[in-house]
Amino acid sequence: MSIEVIGVSKLYGKQKALSNVNFKINPSEIVGFLGPNGAGKSTMMKILTTYITANEGAVKVNEFDTVLQDFEVKKSVGYLPEHNPLYLDLYVKEYLAFQADIHHIDKQGIAQVIDLVGLTPEANKKIDQLSKGYRQRVGLAAALLHDPQVLILDEPTTGLDPNQLADIRNLIKEIGKTKTVLLSTHIMQEVEAMCSRVIIINKGEIVADKQLQDLLENQEQIIEVEFDLRVEEQLLKKLDQVKHLNNIFENTWQITFDTKEDMRSKLFDFAQENGLRTLQMKQKVSSLEGLFQELTAN
Repeated sequence: MSIEVIGVSKLYGKQKALSNVNFKINPSEIVGFLGPNGAGKSTMMKILTTYITANEGAVKVNEFDTVLQDFEVKKSVGYLPEHNPLYLDLYVKEYLAFQADIHHIDKQGIAQVIDLVGLTPEANKKIDQLSKGYRQRVGLAAALLHDPQVLILDEPTTGLDPNQLADIRNLIKEIGKTKTVLLSTHIMQEVEAMCSRVIIINKGEIVADKQLQDLLENQEQIIEVEFDLRVEEQLLKKLDQVKHLNNIFENTWQITFDTKEDMRSKLFDFAQENGLRTLQMKQKVSSLEGLFQELTAN
């Protein structure tokens, strides 16, 4: 087991940041760790990386206890915090050599990690000359330099342009083939592009833990439609793939379909066949973003 969190709670004064959190992450999983601001994501990551300790519960990373074996945990974890701390006046190779000294490892691995994260064209520049995307690569290189088995990334794609996003996504997916990755982000598309599993936390509690594939295979579609005339529920039930009907107001219905297929054209045909007109129609696919909003709304 790469990560094991058992009954973890964390208090800041009287405020509870985490409440009885439990989850396990297996080797070579890329797991998206999602939650609104203040949900407890960063607190959990700081506990996993031994920056802070929990008030209750136990945490193991690569079988090492984060309290009793914190030094071993540090050696086996690579961490990229949300605000990537870099020494901007150092050259890329100079900064990575400094990181190698901290970890007491051979500097021969620097060239390999530079190549791995795609830093080769910028390797001889000062860090303050690099774009945001390349600075993120420097942070990843530093996190990977000591060849950790677990990589913890807190908002690794913040502020990147579309091209940089694609590069970092592909890099993380490649790294995830041999390492366990726990990835915190607010961007649902990032999770769908990179992760195999999703853990959602809200107000310090885990509210969902699902395989992404299961989530995507069970998508629903919700369409809100207003007709020009009143429509009986029994008539709407004749539509294909109808799962749930909700009469919101007079001639306005919210219809849930058990399919990802766009049902708006079929609703339009249904209206014509039954002497009705559609005055307005709104579609919402119940995907990861919809689940996130539903579970963290309160």
